[in-house]
Amino acid sequence: MKLNLKNPIVFFDLETTGTNINTDRIVEICYLKVHPNGNEESKTLRINPEMPIPAESSNIHGIYDADVVDCPTFKEVAKSIAKDIEGADLAGFNSNRFDIPVLAEEFLRSGVEIDMSKRKFIDVQVIFHKMEQRTLSAAYKFYCGLSLEDAHTAEADTRATYEVLKAQLDRYPDLQNDMAFLAEFSCFGKNVDFAGRMVYDDNGVEIFNFGKYKGAPVGEVLKKDPGYYGWMINSDFTLNTKAVLTKIRLREMSNLITK
Repeated sequence: MKLNLKNPIVFFDLETTGTNINTDRIVEICYLKVHPNGNEESKTLRINPEMPIPAESSNIHGIYDADVVDCPTFKEVAKSIAKDIEGADLAGFNSNRFDIPVLAEEFLRSGVEIDMSKRKFIDVQVIFHKMEQRTLSAAYKFYCGLSLEDAHTAEADTRATYEVLKAQLDRYPDLQNDMAFLAEFSCFGKNVDFAGRMVYDDNGVEIFNFGKYKGAPVGEVLKKDPGYYGWMINSDFTLNTKAVLTKIRLREMSNLITK
């Protein structure tokens, strides 16, 4: 089924030095941009992560230190990537929990401002897990009837994710061919930050989703325990989490001044 698009959508996949969204870095990014008229553009970039690639990660994606030593750093290509995905919705496989937070961290480290607040995020893995409970290779086999060759290469995984989403729309009549519907359907929760340390409650209020203040409104916690903000800023949270927390703090301070 052809995707019903109002905006371009970028399917992307990352290969990284590891699975820690706070500290690990991108070593390869592939993205497939699909336009509303059906035109497609594809790009794959190897990235020098400026840190050693652990052997266990190289054993999975096949990218070693020697393969990226002469490649550009993310900072050197960040503006180009940001321009390529400007105005587009984003889709991937396990992207809401991993790829999008990692990509956001890399942009922040590079000093490149990119507003993702108006993007729709479609996670094909979530749709698959809600419907069938499988891996990407099994999803590709199940929905498309094909074996996924070169699994764990960014280019193969990106193309397979695109094909799986189209096949999911063909298979399930209840899935609307609408990016807003798919973004809502494929989200685990209403995250305020990409890492999900803060989420929206049923009333649209930001609440903490971890620790001693889990379930408490962020704004109220920052008022009654100002030191909690400093603790989070100085702790091992993602740059995106810290930026969102700071934005809420500044908003709350502004509200106090205007009252």
